[in-house]
Amino acid sequence: MEDGRGQTVGDPIIQIRSVSKMLSSWLLVLFGVLFVGDWRVSGGSLAAPPKPIPIVLWHGMGDACCLSFSLGRFKKFLESEIEGVYVHSLMIGDSIAQDIENGYFMTPNQQIDLVCQKLRDDPQLKDGFNAIGFSQGAQFLRGVVQRCGHTTPQMINLISLGGQHQGVYGIPNCGAVSHETCDYIRRLLNHAAYAEWVQDYLVQATYWHDPLNENLYRKHSKFLAEINNENYVNQTYIDNLNKLQHFVMVKFASDSMVQPVDSEWFGFYKPGQGKEVESLQDSELYTKDRLGLQQMDQELKLVFLSVEGDHLQFSDEWFINNILRYLL
Repeated sequence: MEDGRGQTVGDPIIQIRSVSKMLSSWLLVLFGVLFVGDWRVSGGSLAAPPKPIPIVLWHGMGDACCLSFSLGRFKKFLESEIEGVYVHSLMIGDSIAQDIENGYFMTPNQQIDLVCQKLRDDPQLKDGFNAIGFSQGAQFLRGVVQRCGHTTPQMINLISLGGQHQGVYGIPNCGAVSHETCDYIRRLLNHAAYAEWVQDYLVQATYWHDPLNENLYRKHSKFLAEINNENYVNQTYIDNLNKLQHFVMVKFASDSMVQPVDSEWFGFYKPGQGKEVESLQDSELYTKDRLGLQQMDQELKLVFLSVEGDHLQFSDEWFINNILRYLL
């Protein structure tokens, strides 16, 4: 076709088709960028985005790894909120019944040794993991990172839900055991917590902290006093704990199980009496930095959260709004 000056011009239909093909190509490129998102080209092919960071759970007294109404449900909740996440809920023993029993009668030192080996043996954890401890499981997980954090995969964030990091001085509620057994445990703790056979026999005795007898506690506590560097400073404990990106401590404001509730934020009774409480920041453990917590606090690694409710009572919504960010 010629224009008015005698010059040949292309067919308008062909030109429109050409422009349309060009636009289509650009749209495909743009769509690919938007659609692929986090995917990346590796060796000439598309590779999947990194997997979510695995999560390790350790239950509390009277509970077990996999009960459908407790940690079994919580495991499914995490899997629904974090697509593709691997969750390892720790079982101490060969069955749920043994797991519950060992929460009372296998010393924390033995349990921690078992868990350190479980972490080494789980290939899914080799690139690191986040950890969530429920009640006594929280201080046991802290024991894990302090004692074997240099020989296991890296614990990235530690979430303590109602953990008693300065121990307890009273057990008003014993969880799943019978009323008679609960009374027996209380009597043992009140009168013989630091007897060697009780320390070797009863888990809760190993984090019984008597503020009226601090010297007795430091001398005879076979778990808590040791991991809190009460008698001597273990630099490995400080170094391993400080490798955490965050140590998140959640306190339950209306907790009826933990006495004092401030232990969930590493606080405790002032020495020599059992009424007035001092915060972590006012304690000798912090001011002398015997565990490296002052340094971690200054580096904004310590996170203190509070939730209304009794022991371990929180909603899915609260967890999503306050904790989920530390698991992503």
